[in-house]
Amino acid sequence: MAHAEIRADGKRRCPWAESAPEFPAYHDTEWGFPVADDVRLFEKLCLEGFQSGLSWRTILVKRDNFRTAFAGFDFHVLASWGEPDVCRLLQDAGIVRHRGKIEAVLNNAQRACELVTEAGSLAAFLWQYEPDPEQLPTPQTRSTCAESVALSRALKKRGWKFVGPTTLYAFMQSMGMVNDHALNCASRGEVARSRQQFESPAVAVKSAIAARPE
Repeated sequence: MAHAEIRADGKRRCPWAESAPEFPAYHDTEWGFPVADDVRLFEKLCLEGFQSGLSWRTILVKRDNFRTAFAGFDFHVLASWGEPDVCRLLQDAGIVRHRGKIEAVLNNAQRACELVTEAGSLAAFLWQYEPDPEQLPTPQTRSTCAESVALSRALKKRGWKFVGPTTLYAFMQSMGMVNDHALNCASRGEVARSRQQFESPAVAVKSAIAARPE
């Protein structure tokens, strides 16, 4: 079990947040805070796919390069890209030049457009798989959960690539679908408050459908 320790700036953070100079700011302002924006969710799914077999630091330091290379991860734009774009991206030293992962982004962009048609938004679909906090174990003691397994199956069934259960649990941790900050981490309380004020897109869509006149 991870325990936060007081750091030089006087703040308690999860141990991993001190393992690279880029991590404290990411930990304090992004990791675990709930996200409902479709483009940000799609970006994180893509970046988690690129991370497969690599470290998150490798991806984080290149994140701005990825955003430039992939049109800000606007999946409506990426859905129309093809082989010439793959070849161009394979020459971009600012990103991870892995053909399979690059092709997966373009494939997943098309699948994301389909999912918006199906569910109303990418967020509405993904947040259906938010784990029950009461059913999760102590933070940072697992790499998957039943919901990440179920979401992986659902996305793979719809043709998505590089969306395994471990990848999706990391996605859930970072996008605020679970609060996996260490129990005594200063950010855990901040994330908890943010989650309390956050309206799940899945719940919002269900409420809107229920309110429609017959």
